Amino acid sequence: MQNDTIAAEVAGVDLNAITSGVIAAAIEVHRHLGPGLLESAYQECICYELSQIGLSFTREVALPLNYKGLKLDCSYRIDLLVEDSVLVELKSVEQLIPIHSAQLLTYLRASHKQIGLLINFNVPVLKDGIKRMVNDYTGLPLSSLRLSPRLRVSALNRRPR
Repeated sequence: MQNDTIAAEVAGVDLNAITSGVIAAAIEVHRHLGPGLLESAYQECICYELSQIGLSFTREVALPLNYKGLKLDCSYRIDLLVEDSVLVELKSVEQLIPIHSAQLLTYLRASHKQIGLLINFNVPVLKDGIKRMVNDYTGLPLSSLRLSPRLRVSALNRRPR
């Protein structure tokens, strides 16, 4: 539970409250529109709902790629950044696949944010299309994991990003 508390509050910001607000806004949009529209339609509507509940957000936030100390503009864009703390990636696809999660995790790492939501509106029940991800979550200490000695040394010597 302690790790949940750490992940839930960063620099005095209640990330759980923000993610709850974003999810409530997404549910409201999905309740009115249902599945089957373009991502851009859902983005417009969720932005309206976020403004109605008083959460600040920025759309299409540019995310440069850091390569060997160079910042390169590779046209990566975060769909929504809510309260300058929570990344939100919106989808309207048949199903979420691992590359969608990888994209969100990459964006979390590159932006140095802790929490992200991946929301797929193209589902009958929205709760089945929501995935919450935490950047660099360390649920258990490495010493408590049953790893071979070689893997344990490798994991413990991993360089920070």
